Formats: sequence, structure tokens, C-alpha cells
Amino acid sequence: MARSFDYESAPASDDAETSPLERLAEIAARTAEEAGKFANVDAILRIPVTMQVVLGSATIPVANLMKLGRGAVVPLDHRVGEPVDVVVNGRVVARGEVVVVEEDNSRFGVSLTEIVGPLGQGDS
Repeated sequence: MARSFDYESAPASDDAETSPLERLAEIAARTAEEAGKFANVDAILRIPVTMQVVLGSATIPVANLMKLGRGAVVPLDHRVGEPVDVVVNGRVVARGEVVVVEEDNSRFGVSLTEIVGPLGQGDS
């Protein structure tokens, strides 16, 4: 994780004649101390999450559900061409378009077109 540091505003030690090498060592020590606070980030980044792509949904009465059989078509609330929702652990995090994966034409993928912000607002 790269960090920028403003060397001019770095507090100098009590000695009026602090060498640049001593100041650099001071800055490095502080940076290492701060980096230690984020040592567990690696462990967090390895946590698996469930990601789903939602093409649409439908609400039907149980009686109609019981009548469904092979070949039945259930109309969804999304239309062709509308973006699909990318859901991670039950929360919409992005929207995108369904595409065919180039390496394997028998598989679908999602091309992200919008990242959903923390308040549900899109950040294109």
C-alpha cells in the first residue's frame, strides 16, 4: 500500500540541526508503525463472499408455482437490454450487461457498467 508523505510539514525533532537521514528514519519508523495497523487487511481480502447476478425476479402465487413444469416460461421483471444487478452477500454492489465469455463461448459473464455507491447511488 503506497503512501505519500509531506516531508515539509513533517514535525522535526527537538534538535535544531536534525540531519535529513535522521528525519527520514523518523518518517520510516512512523510509516512502519501505521502499516502495522493494517496488517490484517490481507486476511480480510481472502474472505470468500457469495456473488450473484440477478437477471430479474417474479412474484407468483403458490398455485401457479405448482402448475409449472418442464418448458414453462416465467416472465421476469427485467426487460431485454436492461442492466442486471450484481449482488454480493445480499446487497446490490454493481450493475452490468450480460456478455458471452471470450475464452469459452458456452459461458456467460457480466460486463460492469455501474458501481453502486454506499447509499445506493451509482458511481459510473
